[in-house]
Amino acid sequence: MRLPHSARVYTEEGMIPYLHLGPIHLPTFGLMLWVAAVAGAFLVDRAFKRAHLDADAVGMVAVAVVAGIIGAKLWHVLDTPSDFRALGWRALWDPAGFAWYGGLTFGILALVYQGWKAKVGAVRILDLAAPAAAAGYGIGRIGCFLSGDGDYGIPVHTVHFLLWTFHPWGMAFPNGLVPTYVPVYPTPLYELAGGLVIGWWLWRQLGKPHATGMILGQYLVLTGLARFLVEFIRRNPKVLWGLTNAQLASVGAMIGGAGIILWCSRQPVEATAPAKEKASAAVQKPA
Repeated sequence: MRLPHSARVYTEEGMIPYLHLGPIHLPTFGLMLWVAAVAGAFLVDRAFKRAHLDADAVGMVAVAVVAGIIGAKLWHVLDTPSDFRALGWRALWDPAGFAWYGGLTFGILALVYQGWKAKVGAVRILDLAAPAAAAGYGIGRIGCFLSGDGDYGIPVHTVHFLLWTFHPWGMAFPNGLVPTYVPVYPTPLYELAGGLVIGWWLWRQLGKPHATGMILGQYLVLTGLARFLVEFIRRNPKVLWGLTNAQLASVGAMIGGAGIILWCSRQPVEATAPAKEKASAAVQKPA
């Protein structure tokens, strides 16, 4: 098939849905999901240590990841009944098809319960896990990119803006799980970059004095905004007011996050553990 000249295209047969290791066929999506979980567990463990909390960060992340995967798959099946009609119960473990907002909802619920049970605090644990959630989401998108599972964008076209003409970079996914043979926006790469930047920002804010819930609010606003914007060039169908399901959920996340930030701005600021130690050392220092 001849590809249009309106885009710079990478059409190398480089999609890797599976790694073939002898008789073992390892899905790259699952592999990167595991890498994202390990990275998330590492960041949460570091956050716990920085806050001097004695809790099983790795176990909490593992439970949240499993809950998130289940939620993402269930939400996708409910949101896309055509998949269930076509695949039957196989749709529940099909490697393609996960809804971000389903995973977010179930993951948050799992963390809230564990934070309450471990006496860390239901909201505080969400603050501590927010940088890991953002970075882990971005890393997980590498699996979508490598496997070509359909989470890419719409076909690219030449963009004319005032006196300028842009030729967006696009990619074809001929060997993906959901193949496409025309250049499309590689949105998983954009989401990877966004997730890492947001994770870096939240990690910096987490180390500064803040009211409990402030990091969670920022996470909801920033990730909601990132997903809202990228949806304009993704291939998801519009459902209401010209917006996709993910955009509607993103609006809800941003409104909720803004409300949390407003509420936290009226609450007393709590010093982080290192700041408390410095203050204590200053008090004990002899004159």
